[in-house]
Amino acid sequence: MELYIDKIIKSGEGRRIEFKSALPDGNQIAETVIAFANGVGGELFIGIEDTSRTVVGVADSDIFKMEEMISQMIFDNCSPLIIPDITIYPHKEKNILCVKVYPSKNGPYFIKSKGKNKGAYIRVGSTNRTADEAILAELERRHRNISFDSLVVYDVPLDGCDLEQFRQFYREKSGKQIGNEQFVSLELVKTDRDGKLLTNTAILLATNQIKKQLFPYAKIECARFKGQSTSVMIDQQTIEGPVFIHPEEVMKFIMRNISQGSSLDLVYRKDRWEYPLKAIREAVINAVVHRDYSILGSDIKIAIFDDMLEITSPGVLMPSVSPDSLVNTPSEIRNRILAPLFKDCKLIEQWGSGFQKIYNELKEYTEIALKINEPGLSFQMQFNKTGYTSENNPPKNIDGGLNGGLNGGLNESLQQLFQAIKETPGIQIKDLAEKLNRSVDTLDKQIRKLIKSGLIERRGSKKTGGYWKVIS
Repeated sequence: MELYIDKIIKSGEGRRIEFKSALPDGNQIAETVIAFANGVGGELFIGIEDTSRTVVGVADSDIFKMEEMISQMIFDNCSPLIIPDITIYPHKEKNILCVKVYPSKNGPYFIKSKGKNKGAYIRVGSTNRTADEAILAELERRHRNISFDSLVVYDVPLDGCDLEQFRQFYREKSGKQIGNEQFVSLELVKTDRDGKLLTNTAILLATNQIKKQLFPYAKIECARFKGQSTSVMIDQQTIEGPVFIHPEEVMKFIMRNISQGSSLDLVYRKDRWEYPLKAIREAVINAVVHRDYSILGSDIKIAIFDDMLEITSPGVLMPSVSPDSLVNTPSEIRNRILAPLFKDCKLIEQWGSGFQKIYNELKEYTEIALKINEPGLSFQMQFNKTGYTSENNPPKNIDGGLNGGLNGGLNESLQQLFQAIKETPGIQIKDLAEKLNRSVDTLDKQIRKLIKSGLIERRGSKKTGGYWKVIS
């Protein structure tokens, strides 16, 4: 038991853990219990100081009285009824009281005196927050066992959603045709009292403007930063359009912004990317398929730093899953219409196999460590370079050697481009095209090479009048 408590103390407070040095006044116990029940469950430890993580314990004479008081507080204040496990843990001659709450689909849970709209709480990091209207709606759907992507859309006519590109994609990947009957069987269209209506999944797969209007945040923001912070961005791309194209578009961006080396494997030369691409692709697909599309104001973010590749997706882990059990826990699907479509298109091979595949790929990359985080109402995967320092990773030129300026591997065409940018850092690409008598597409590719070589970097965005800065 002491080893378990020591492990909990070391990990600190978070989405599933809260410490209290003593029994607090008011509704604090009830709020925490409700937040745990509305989320993924959790444990409240009384007898541990939260800031110093010091075990102060609960007196022997108070332990059973406190247990009864907590049970009564929960019974009197929480609705629907929550029945926690209350356990006494001995730790170095002191007692710790643990209130363990299990996740449940019977919510939303709330403080009786405040009512559902003001008294429902969720866990965000290590704090309890009042659930807003969108979160309450999601909790109601969970109670009714309904996924957000299966809801119908009442204000879009059937012919207002362009799914032709998805038809072609689905036929190419699955070998199956999609007609009007298949739209119904795949639940892209549902029969409602008002006739046939599109579902949210159909909108997410649409090619026309309707998807951007109804789901403006169903996009992916990709960025490559210089160094280990977000202060300097050297490449950026916003991936919009139907969600089925997102994984491959993200992988193109990632491959454009990470290195590829070679090594001799017996008599053949073996290409090896800076990160395990199969693992990264699985993580990207996971982010697209399992993100919470009901959350407004958040999009998927791909951030590449010198020492790390980070993927952040809106929506916390499902209640049955924890970061420590991703490989061994049966897959719980958030988007029950979208996910089977991805499986039909062979973007998903087998339910619950994604994280196993990621960990298997990482066995070949011992220099990369995977870290799972739950920042706010999101899920994050970080592929970290172990032992990375800026001193032992100097910038490389386009030929893979150390950055040696203009003589480090630039051909004549790239030297001319570099010199033009050096002379006029704020020059726009259309002016470069005119000055050097090249197409914009050609210059765009060459500029990416200069960025990747570490010779120039982008300051600001195209929309806000950014410019290139010569750094070598």
